[in-house]
Amino acid sequence: MSSETLPSIGEMMAASVPMARTLNLEFTETTAERAVVRMPDQPDFHNHVGGPHAGAMFTLAESASGAIVMAAFGDQLGRAVPLAVRAEIGYKKLAMGPVTATAELGRSVAEVVAELDAGERPEFPVNIAITREDGAVTGEMSIVWTLRPNK
Repeated sequence: MSSETLPSIGEMMAASVPMARTLNLEFTETTAERAVVRMPDQPDFHNHVGGPHAGAMFTLAESASGAIVMAAFGDQLGRAVPLAVRAEIGYKKLAMGPVTATAELGRSVAEVVAELDAGERPEFPVNIAITREDGAVTGEMSIVWTLRPNK
């Protein structure tokens, strides 16, 4: 199968993660350097003030982190499984309308893979900014991931 017929990471995430489909997340960029995921404005997922519910924003940011992890470490899936270890989110400003999560790795791919090669279980942070359409940062999230070696 050529790379032209392989599904994109966004398509794989939407197919394998039911919450990504439920929230109609749009994976607009997925590389090992950055993942960008957009959540359209959807009244079914509003909170009491008319913006996206905190749980929906958490899922948006976590999905962006998962996309960058897959882009950066998808070639390691034969020997390790990526798992979220812990997450922290801060809600900074009122989010209204569509929101976008932009994720970036906090360590180099080579460094993480070198630890895996050494028989370790590497941990690495993914930092995510959640923004409104006007560019204002409405939330920030940090998720620590690990690559758990297969036994």
